[in-house]
Amino acid sequence: MSGRLARYVDDPRHRLKLLKQIHAAAAQSQLPPELVLAVIEVESHFDRFAVSRAGAQGMMQVMPFWKNEIGRPDDNLTMNETNFTYGCRILQFYMQREKGHIERALARYNGSLGSDVYPEKVYRAWRDHWRTEPLDWSR
Repeated sequence: MSGRLARYVDDPRHRLKLLKQIHAAAAQSQLPPELVLAVIEVESHFDRFAVSRAGAQGMMQVMPFWKNEIGRPDDNLTMNETNFTYGCRILQFYMQREKGHIERALARYNGSLGSDVYPEKVYRAWRDHWRTEPLDWSR
């Protein structure tokens, strides 16, 4: 995956560190790391300091209200490990809520349930850049 990530992150050591952090957070949340990489590509293009118009922060674009929901109001969402942990746990929550239906879980993650636009973007990123094995996209 390091070669695939090179388009976003120049330094090979930094790429490896990011990939290890992403893999750890994904594994802890029982998510495919390739899916998490696709979400990060769509959400922030691997920009640690990305902030959306709605106020979502970090690579996985986590909304700050989640800090209070989780009970850790002082967490810094621009810290990669923290952001990956939050983002993966939130996506895991939605995957469980949607009984494994990836598209619906992604739409919930993005706050766009009822629209296929965001899940389609993540699907294309996964298919074109991160895929290593099939995922059940309910297609």
